[in-house]
Amino acid sequence: MLYKRNPQLNKNGELIHLLSIEGLPRDVIHHILDTAGTFLSVNEREVKKVPLLRGKSVFNLFFENSTRTRTTFEIAAKRLSADVINLDIARSSTAKGESLLDTIANLSAMHADMFVVRHSESGAPYLIAQHCAPHVHVVNAGDGRHAHPTQGLLDMYTIRHYKKDFTQLTVAIVGDIVHSRVARSDIHALSILGVPEIRAVGPKTLVPGDLREMGVRVCHDLKEGLKGADVVIMLRLQNERMSGAMLPSAGEFFKSFGLTPDKLAWAAPDAIVMHPGPINRGVEIDSAVADGTQSVILPQVTFGIAVRMAVMSIIAGNEA
Repeated sequence: MLYKRNPQLNKNGELIHLLSIEGLPRDVIHHILDTAGTFLSVNEREVKKVPLLRGKSVFNLFFENSTRTRTTFEIAAKRLSADVINLDIARSSTAKGESLLDTIANLSAMHADMFVVRHSESGAPYLIAQHCAPHVHVVNAGDGRHAHPTQGLLDMYTIRHYKKDFTQLTVAIVGDIVHSRVARSDIHALSILGVPEIRAVGPKTLVPGDLREMGVRVCHDLKEGLKGADVVIMLRLQNERMSGAMLPSAGEFFKSFGLTPDKLAWAAPDAIVMHPGPINRGVEIDSAVADGTQSVILPQVTFGIAVRMAVMSIIAGNEA
């Protein structure tokens, strides 16, 4: 029954794919975060390798551009001793008209063990997970506006690292929430981990009203949204996903919702500032904040490698 309810889990409740944070049991998330903690030391060694995926082939299938995510997945897989194949999707068979599932079938015939998938269409990783061979594992590296589960998990690792206890926190997510798969993954993870106050902060055009149904407090005033917050997650304006005029200008957005040192003072004195990257200085965040003492943006990237190592090692160790 558990497998039917959640295609990410096998009949024993173990993780075999990572498609979304939504619906994951709390203990599975904690297991990923705990495992990531053990991999941080690997990244500090002279020889940064462990043999957990030796002999396994990991295919990076990025149908959408990404430097940071693809690179960290590649580093993570190589540190687990996997063979990594990066496909140039722009020149691949899909660009020549082959269907997504035919591409997956052909790659599976090349003895792939894991697909890391980024796609502009929401649900593409689910489709692949449903149609790939039973021994193949799928990791969602971002699908449409739907989910970015490893970013959500590395954000949770960062919060736990600096704040320890999720059940005492106020977390403000600020900016272009309507287009952000990171925001959705973060909200699901924060809810599962027991954060009592989650705020979505931004102009009415960029904050979906249905978030209230998830227990999220929607704020259209930055001061209200930041007041007393322990964690501030800033989001990039995703102009490439916007249709029509959703904002007067980037300058107007910065004036009302850009994070400056003065505005950060509304949050708790020991608040941390996060951002999934890439950051747009002077649009959603001021350089003085991005480079300031409360910023943990670069540690997020470091933690991201360990979290992706944890995800891949866990799912590769579980049978469908």
